[in-house]
Amino acid sequence: MTHSSRAGTDGPRASVALSKEGLPAWLEPVVRAAETVKPLQLSRFLPPENGTGRQSAVLILFGEGPEGPELLLMERAGSLRSHAGQPSFPGGALDPEDGDPKADGPLRAALREAEEETGLDPAGVQLFGVLPRLYIPVSHFVVTPVLGWWREPSPVGVVDPNETARVFRVPVADLTNPANRATAEHPSGHRGPAFLVESTLVWGFTAGVIDRLLHYAGWERAWDREKLVPLDWRS
Repeated sequence: MTHSSRAGTDGPRASVALSKEGLPAWLEPVVRAAETVKPLQLSRFLPPENGTGRQSAVLILFGEGPEGPELLLMERAGSLRSHAGQPSFPGGALDPEDGDPKADGPLRAALREAEEETGLDPAGVQLFGVLPRLYIPVSHFVVTPVLGWWREPSPVGVVDPNETARVFRVPVADLTNPANRATAEHPSGHRGPAFLVESTLVWGFTAGVIDRLLHYAGWERAWDREKLVPLDWRS
């Protein structure tokens, strides 16, 4: 199956909308969480009230794999200026052609960036929810997390090695497994949730969002918060 490497750059932007129709039953707790969670329940870092910050979006894409529900993640290239080498959701800053940041701009940006970074076909993705906007102080990104269901999976992989080191899927069962959970400790002293999955450490913003999603969807299992994983000085 062929698809363009950049969604919609050769014509007007396709309309994007949220739809909960036909979602698998196991996603219902995530839908409920998205509808009820308050910004401060997700993070203490909220967008500046003066409206500053770079508008961006990430795609939190749920699919179904051999081991049940799974999430699509990628590892950012080690040469990037911000968040180098970090596992993350596909995503990035809004482009002008994505449209209104306060309307459907983040939906388009999440799909466009996911296609550019992982090669997925946006036509197979059903967007079903949006979480409250959050803030990443270190890079000044105001992030809209966009929730998607991978209704028709397409092949994914590294599109540009300068941006992405690898693309991988993580079973939700691995994320909820207490043996794979830890608390990451930054040299600055900051601590946050982390996941040891797919031979990598997921931490920072991405781990924080996954941690809260698991919690408010009712999927979280008791885990040892005293199990510390130190992050090195380069992180």
